[in-house]
Amino acid sequence: MEIGGEAGGQSVGGDAGRATATGAVSSGGNAGSGGTTLTGGTAGDRGSGASGGITSQGGSSAEAGTTQAGASAVTGGRGGSGGATGTSGASDGGTGGRSSAQGGRGGATGGSATGGDSGTGGSTGAGGSTANGSDRCDVGVYDSASPPKVLSLTGSLGCHDPSALPVDDTYYLFCTGLGAETSTDMKSWRSAGRPFGVPSWLTSKVSGVGDLWAPDISEFGGKYHLYYAGSTFGSNKSCIGHATRSSMASGSWIDDGEATICSNVGTNDNWNAIDPNLAVDTDGTAWLALGSFWSGLKIIQLDASGKPVGTTVTSIANRPSNGGALEAPFIVRRCGYYYLFMSWDSCCKGASSTYNIRVVRAASITGPYEDKEGTAATQGGGTLIAEGDSAFAGPGGQSVMFVGNNAYLVYHAYAKPSGAITLRIAELFWDSSGWPVPVGP
Repeated sequence: MEIGGEAGGQSVGGDAGRATATGAVSSGGNAGSGGTTLTGGTAGDRGSGASGGITSQGGSSAEAGTTQAGASAVTGGRGGSGGATGTSGASDGGTGGRSSAQGGRGGATGGSATGGDSGTGGSTGAGGSTANGSDRCDVGVYDSASPPKVLSLTGSLGCHDPSALPVDDTYYLFCTGLGAETSTDMKSWRSAGRPFGVPSWLTSKVSGVGDLWAPDISEFGGKYHLYYAGSTFGSNKSCIGHATRSSMASGSWIDDGEATICSNVGTNDNWNAIDPNLAVDTDGTAWLALGSFWSGLKIIQLDASGKPVGTTVTSIANRPSNGGALEAPFIVRRCGYYYLFMSWDSCCKGASSTYNIRVVRAASITGPYEDKEGTAATQGGGTLIAEGDSAFAGPGGQSVMFVGNNAYLVYHAYAKPSGAITLRIAELFWDSSGWPVPVGP
């Protein structure tokens, strides 16, 4: 199945040095199609500092994966086939359940009608309570006798910054380079073409853009929304764009034809408009988290159509004592807290990558976020969730997907010793104190 628009093979390249859509390894970036070996290591990471007075912030790349949580349909779950409709003011599961438009379906395909996420889940951002108002407290509950496992995957696994969304009986996955993949069981993946190429409005604002980074897929307001970023290696002159379509199975993506938000385009911003992630709070308000290096991760308010409301940009995380080495924000809500997942350190250097996944939480979607030890996220706080081991380096570019009462961490890592970029999906659990349990790389 080709996911709309442009034909042609999946582009898995793309990460700044990544900006190669097909074939050869670009300096430090991924290789193009499929499982091509990433030899990496020669280029700095995409997040490195720009010129023109912006402090160079060292390496790292990768963009955030998915996001979700519809901006609308947050006033009670739609009682989809077999599912209970939301009551008690519960909003559809922005934290995951196929974004709010269908999140409340306690669905025919495994959604829980009592206390869980509904439908077949979704890799979505924050959002409100589940169909019966339980706020996902019974989703991803940790049992020490059954620690989280990394799934065994096959097929087309060369995906950077994966963002996944279940729709009906199919899982849709988007990757940096704006390649797409599909699966019917979450384990076997195949290429599904490219949704579209780099739009002309983007190249007119940011010259030199060769590919699109860190796509974010969600469903809300009766449409599917695909956010993406355009930039060049080592620069924070960047823009985030947005396209929609009414069906994942057919039709074409319709681009807004303009930026959702830009950084350092006719301005002097000390932040970077890449790595978009859409989330919805318990009031049904949509937000877009973003950012890479410079002064850290930010969040902006969106309207029901997914466009910015006003110009306020709020800081939610930073590493002022570590060269600003963090990016790829992804927010989900569970059991009274918003959890901000992020990637730290250096991406896109193959087996030498030091990327790792961290998490902080807050009672409000705009913060203040803290880690498990109480350190503020704006002062370098972040509890470790996944790091490299003898088999894989640099796990990151993460997103979270809820499927019924189960949660999954979707991310990439680099196989050792080849450095090949590899899709990874791990079970995600929360312990009795409400903190995600570390998973393997």
